[in-house]
Amino acid sequence: METIQHRTVPVNGINMHVAEKGEGPVLLFLHGFPELWYTWRHQILALSSKGYRCVAPDLRGYGDTDVPESVSSYTCFHIVGDIVALIDSLGVDQVFLVAHDWGAMIGWFLCMFRPERIKAYVCLSVPLLRRHPTIKTVDGMRFLYGDDYYICRFQEPGEIEGQIAQVGTLNAMKNILTTRKTGPPILPKGQFGNGVNESTPETLPSWLTQDDLDYFVSKFEKTGFTGGLNYYRNLNLNWELTAPWSGAKIKVPVKFITGDMDMVYTSLGMKDYIESGLFKEEVPNLEEVIIQEGVAHFNNQEAAEDVTNHIYTFITKF
Repeated sequence: METIQHRTVPVNGINMHVAEKGEGPVLLFLHGFPELWYTWRHQILALSSKGYRCVAPDLRGYGDTDVPESVSSYTCFHIVGDIVALIDSLGVDQVFLVAHDWGAMIGWFLCMFRPERIKAYVCLSVPLLRRHPTIKTVDGMRFLYGDDYYICRFQEPGEIEGQIAQVGTLNAMKNILTTRKTGPPILPKGQFGNGVNESTPETLPSWLTQDDLDYFVSKFEKTGFTGGLNYYRNLNLNWELTAPWSGAKIKVPVKFITGDMDMVYTSLGMKDYIESGLFKEEVPNLEEVIIQEGVAHFNNQEAAEDVTNHIYTFITKF
């Protein structure tokens, strides 16, 4: 880990922290919620040794990157703007993209807005979410699962932050990262945790060390969770902003990887969408879908070697 270089890059009006290792074609990694560049530690070390320049930022609102105060500073345009500026700073025209969770959603926007910058995309956990022509994103989720669905609970600024503060950053991070609960996360009003992970283990799983957990906790204790939560608070605004791309197809070559215990795969009709061919209709160059048996949401950490191998076998085609 000490061989990974760290620097700060000015992008799109903010300062972005970037972790980097290796030389060669650029592999750009985008993390999700509530994570950091650190979620890609295994892939950075393994793939930099195979001739790739691995670059993993802390996204806007996270870690050692700036945390703008305004909720409206976290739209898909802001975050994609950050990433395009980061790619420009690397001195390359194109990158291989690897992304997970919210990073995956930003990855789809990036492929939609600026496809010429992406050679190929390895997407983890979150497939392309088709834009409904008449129903806003959060409104649709509230209709399906009610006001206690976690994304609906995240909408009111300050509310869920207060409940996370009550359980503490350590317990919140441990609760989220270790969950193996399938289906839609439902957070009962007035509390945080039970809907994400009903039985937080006393002992950490083999893929998450105490040092790993401590790193995440140290950064979120500094920044809080508001930056990451603001991504969710812009879902309806993103729906409005992306109206010009309604029905647009993703033409970038894509490989999709998820676990069969992933909370995304097991809710919102995702399994049927992915396996029925509808996903392929939206992403015509979807070359492969990998469903990892017995693997939950944080597959880039839980099944790190398998994910690394899938990334490598895909990008070597290009």
